[in-house]
This record gives sequence, structure tokens and C-alpha cells, in this order.
Amino acid sequence: MLFGVLLKQVVSRGTVHVIDWNGNTKTYGDGTGRPLTIRLHDKGPHLALALNPYLKLGEYYMDGLLTVDEPATIYDLLDVILGNLGTGYPSTAYKVYGALRRAKRRIDQHNPIGKAQQNVAHHYDLDGGIYDLFLDADKQYSCAYYADSSMTLEEAQTAKKRHIAAKLQIEPGMKVLDIGCGWGGLALTLAEETGADVVGVTLSQEQHKVATKRAEERGLSDHVKFHLQDYRTLDDTFDRIVSVGMFEHVGVGHYPEYFSGVKRLLTEDGVALIHTIGRLDPPGSTNPWIAKYIFPGGYIPALSEMAAAVEKTGLFMTDLEVLRLHYAETLKEWRRRFMAKRDIAAKIYDERFCRMWEFYLAGSETSFRHEGMVNFQLQLAKKIDALPLTRDYMGERERQLGAVPMQRRLRAGE
Repeated sequence: MLFGVLLKQVVSRGTVHVIDWNGNTKTYGDGTGRPLTIRLHDKGPHLALALNPYLKLGEYYMDGLLTVDEPATIYDLLDVILGNLGTGYPSTAYKVYGALRRAKRRIDQHNPIGKAQQNVAHHYDLDGGIYDLFLDADKQYSCAYYADSSMTLEEAQTAKKRHIAAKLQIEPGMKVLDIGCGWGGLALTLAEETGADVVGVTLSQEQHKVATKRAEERGLSDHVKFHLQDYRTLDDTFDRIVSVGMFEHVGVGHYPEYFSGVKRLLTEDGVALIHTIGRLDPPGSTNPWIAKYIFPGGYIPALSEMAAAVEKTGLFMTDLEVLRLHYAETLKEWRRRFMAKRDIAAKIYDERFCRMWEFYLAGSETSFRHEGMVNFQLQLAKKIDALPLTRDYMGERERQLGAVPMQRRLRAGE
């Protein structure tokens, strides 16, 4: 059984029982930890899983050809596998496979205007009811900021928005651009809590519709505008630029274009903050299952790739923060909420979609716990003295924002 050979190479810690389509059982690992049992319901998966586990494990779970016996879940299986592998490969053959994927990544991540919108629509134009099942009420679909481990998801997402606002030192009346604004939550919060005028751009028709409606309902239409538009087509300048969870969709071949665009859109005294998932190891490639089913054209950057692109634009990198495990905790809560309402998701789509989404959330969480995935917050400026000389202002501003009510009255022109 070729899949068994692979598991023997991978599972050195933990206990995994595999029951094949004939009912035969084999055990892998050192016998420690809580044992889990997986079942293969057809003989085909053995060969395919061994040849391309990075794609086929997710596909066979989606199709019900691989199942995990309760009380364990697919999360437990991925936790064991990735907990053993870390950022490495099970053998030289898979290392070569990874190198080949890295070699073709510029082709896979080619995201010109037009194709970029198609890729975004694949994920973000799903029935909005799916996201309501697991996101917070503000629909923040990015890493929360757990300033305190006792925080709820809602509190941590509010803390994330204020953490970003504080770093940008936004003043009343400033013009702010939100690149990849999602459903508008950050833009609306910035307008309410800082008195800024905000423009949000998205390539998702569903997100644009929801964000625009939210601005109207909160009486912010005069101060927050949302456009269904590629940031590359904007012709204006802004005092502040923020982008949360969008850079993962840019593609490595477009990094110079992206940072040059940020520079072009900033005023001379302007400041930008880019919040993105990042990898702590050297440049890699996108998991093939994620690329096919979840985020086509997407890629998680290494800091070296981002820094090299920034340096060539002439922008200054004025601050960098690495958020460790915040996204793992965010994804853990998303997965808990999604599984609690799985029956509703099945009615919106079907069981195969539910298994796909569960695999996506579980795989993402375990990647942050074991594969060196983190979040980077890069602060960029055109002028080296655009902000105070120490980071003390960030904490002070963050405390001020936490002290004001969410429905703060706009103080335009003050």
C-alpha cells in the first residue's frame, strides 16, 4: 500500500490507524497521543494519495472516499500530519515536487486586471449566508488580534481594526483608501472612530453590494464610498492606505506593480499599512488543493519577497510586526462556529461543500500552528519622518480608540 509507505515516512509521533476498502487495518506512528482512525472506501485513493497527497487528501475527503472515525475529525488528522512534517517534506521526491511548483508559480499567480476579478469571484461571491455562519457580526474575514487570550472573536476583530487605525495615526478629515475592503467593516469603523473619509475598493460584486448597503444603513454614505474597481485603475491620492487580507491575491509577479501603485496613490506625507498572511520560511508555492478549490491565483509571501519589492519602489518600510498564532485562534473559532451550523451550510450548498469548507478551515489552522504561517503588518511611507520616531504613539492611540464609543459622531473638518 503506497499510501502506507508515505504515512510511515510522515507519522513518527502520534497514532494513526488506516482501514482500507477490504477492511484491513494498519497502524502508523509511535503509539502516543489520542489514536485516530481513517477509512479509505475505494482502492483508487491509495496510489493517488501517495503520488500527490497535497491535492488528493483534500479531494478524497470532499468526495467521501476518505473519512475519519468519530470522535476524531479531519482537523485531528491534519494536526498529526503537519505536526510531524512542519515546514519540511516527507522525502526527496516530494521536495523535488515542491521545487517544480515553485518554478511555475509566476504562471499560476498571473493576475492581470480581469482575471483578478474572476479569481476573487470564485471565493468571495459565494452565497453570503455561508460567511454569516462563522464570521463575527462585522464580517471581518481576516486575522483577528487577540490582545488578551480571553477575548471573544468579536472583541478580537474590533481590537484588530483599532490596532491598524492606531498604527496609521489617522486624523479627522483625512482621505483613506481601503484596498480590498471586503464587506466594508474596517472602512466603516475608520470613518466612525477617527472621522476620516474612506474609499473602499473590491472586485467582489457581493461584497460591494453589502458594503454599500451597510454604509447607507449607518448614515455614512457621505463619508464612506465603496467602488467595484481594481485599485490599479484609481486616479487619486490618499493620506492613508490600508489593505487587509488582499495582498495574498496579488501574485508574486505583480509585487512591483502593487507597491508602485501604493506609492502612486499616497500623498507625499502619506502612510500605508499592509496586513497579509506570510510565511516564515523561504519563498514557496501555494498548496495545490487551496489553489484549485479555494483561492485560485493566491500565494502566501515570504518577507524577503515583499521587502525586495518595496525596496525597488523607493518606499520606506517604517515598521514591521509579526502576528504569531493570532490567525490560528481566529480559524479555530471560525471552524467551531461553522461546524455548529453545518446543517445550514448543507442546505445552502451540499455536503460536499461542507466537507470542502471544513477541510479548508482545518488545513488553514494547522498551517498556522505547524507550517510557519503568520501575519505580517508592514507600515510604509514616502517620507522617513512621516510618523513619530518611536512606537509609543501606537499604544497611546490604541487606548484612545478603545475609550470612544463605536458610534462616535463624525467630526469632519475638526
